[in-house]
Formats: sequence, C-alpha cells, structure tokens
Amino acid sequence: MTPDQPELDIGDLRRDEVACAVALWTAAGLTRPWNDPMADIELALATPNSTVLAGRAGGALVATAMVGSDGHRGWVYYLAVTDACRGQGFGTAMMAACERWLTARGVPKLHLLVRRDNTRVIEFYGRLGFEVSDSVMLTRWLTAPAAPPAATP
Repeated sequence: MTPDQPELDIGDLRRDEVACAVALWTAAGLTRPWNDPMADIELALATPNSTVLAGRAGGALVATAMVGSDGHRGWVYYLAVTDACRGQGFGTAMMAACERWLTARGVPKLHLLVRRDNTRVIEFYGRLGFEVSDSVMLTRWLTAPAAPPAATP
C-alpha cells in the first residue's frame, strides 16, 4: 500500500449500507432484472451460513462481496469495487476476506460464477489462482423470475 492509498477496512455490511451496496452492484453491472439484489442481501444477512462483506475506505463503502456456504463448498457473489478504487488491490483484499470467512467455518473449497463474456473478471480471478472448471452449470427456475432471462446461445 502506498502512502496516498486508503486502507481498506473489511467487516459485515451494515443495514444502513444496503442501498449503497445495491447501487455499487448496479454500477458494476452485476444485477439482473430477474434477481432482486435487496432480497439477495436480506437472505444472506438472515442466515448464519452467509453474509455480505463490506470494504470501507475513509468510512465510505467502496467494495462488497457476498460469501456463503451450502454446507459442502463456499460461494462468492457480488464482488464489486467502485470505479474510483479499482486497481488498488481492494478486489484481492475482498476475496482474501471471503476465503478467511469460509476457512473459519471449515469450508475447504470455494466456487464462484462469472459470465463467460466477462473476460476481464475471469483474468482477475485467474491471477488469484482460480481455474476454469470443467463443470457445466445447469439452472431451473423454481419460482417465476421477475423478468424472463434473455436466451443464451
């Protein structure tokens, strides 16, 4: 960290930061019409197997990551850093915090999903040691989505 670079303080997302987190996710292009980010936050904060981590610099929310465990493996969603703070190592710090959160709960493996066309983010995770999996993700809606997802090729 350079002297002019702010320190990132990481902790649980506070209730008064929920709207800021949703705005960050929206600005980062992480939200979709069929996923309600407020409902995602509420579910993550309401269960002991998940949380939303907040990265703060100078007291302001500048990074987030939703982390949780399905009882078999860990998952990370909504990793986002404000445009003004990108390139300062905050994304790496947030992923390290997610790994610590999962390790403290005895979770041995971490998975995450990235849209195939998001090559910049795939490269970021590759630099952190993540590998592209041979698994294929399949989806089935159990409730009707808010808006129909676009067809994928």
